[in-house]
Order: sequence, then structure tokens, then C-alpha cells
Amino acid sequence: MAINKRKVPEINGGSMADIAFLLLIFFLVATTIDTDTGIMRKLPPMPKEDMPEEETKVKERNVFVVLVNKDNELLVEGERMQLRDLRNSTKEFIANPNDREDLPLRKLVDVPYFGMTPVTKNHVISLRNDRGTSYEMYIAVQNELASAYIELRDELATKKWGKKFDELPDEMQDAIKDIYPNRVSEAEPRNIGGD
Repeated sequence: MAINKRKVPEINGGSMADIAFLLLIFFLVATTIDTDTGIMRKLPPMPKEDMPEEETKVKERNVFVVLVNKDNELLVEGERMQLRDLRNSTKEFIANPNDREDLPLRKLVDVPYFGMTPVTKNHVISLRNDRGTSYEMYIAVQNELASAYIELRDELATKKWGKKFDELPDEMQDAIKDIYPNRVSEAEPRNIGGD
């Protein structure tokens, strides 16, 4: 009796490489890599050419000094501070809710939709980083300063109209920006912490 041996047919592997290559291309094209880290900030418009440069003298009480050294340590108004405390200190400086004499002077300003409102019109947040400051710390400090303005604007918008700042029409946003103008001055990095 003869045993009938069947040969197992070979699988054609030539097209497998083509399929794998096409799948690779599909996933490369279809996948989005979200690596946007940075600061979303609108730059001020360029000054007009015929506009004279004015020398602005800022009183010490109107300046909120934030320094970051090469070891990523935060020094605010000459005192060490944790990053988590920067936002609330910045909000207090900007708004000066208790009209403290060591914080910016509040002046009554006629603001659309609000009428006569006390505003710290001349406040400036001065930020200076050391050349050795890490990028992560730089971004974290910038985010805390920006978040202070965002929270103050959201709180005022919610109190007045029951909506967040971003949900308001442009003219209402402009009125809130008149009360809390974004004034962050960033100096050129230097060696604050030594070498």
C-alpha cells in the first residue's frame, strides 16, 4: 500500500512586504503627533514709525520682580517662592484687592460696561531668567504668570456676565482687558545665579 504524501503549498511571501510597507505609510500619514509645547501669546503690534519713544519711569511699588536662577529656583520680590505659589501672588499684585500701599496704586478709570472702576493701570511684571534656567522651568513660570491674568479675567467675566472671558464678545473682552491689562516685561537672560 502506498502512502500518498501531499506537499504543503508554499505561501507567497512576496506581497507581504508590500502590504507591511503600505500599512507603515498609512499609520505615518494618519497619526498626529501632538508635541506643541510653548506659550500661546499674541505679540503687541509694531509701533508706528513716527511715534516718539517715551521714557517711562516706573515706581518700585508697580513692579513685580520675578527671577529664575540657573538651579531653577524662583525668587519673587527678593523672597524665595515655590512655583505653586506664584499664580496667587501675581493675582494679588495685579488686582491689589485690599489697596495695599506696597502694591500698585489703583486709579479710578471709566471702563465700558463697568463704569468707574479701580484699576492698577501702571503695574508691570518683570521676568528675568538665568542663562542656565531649564526650558521646562521657563515655560512653567510663563504659564503661571499667564494663568494669573486668565483667572482674574475669568473671575470678573463670571461675576459680571456669568460667562468665561473667552465666551464673551470682543468688546466685552476689551473692557475686561482695560481692567486687567497684560503687562509682562521679559528681560534678556543673564547669569543671575553665578557661573
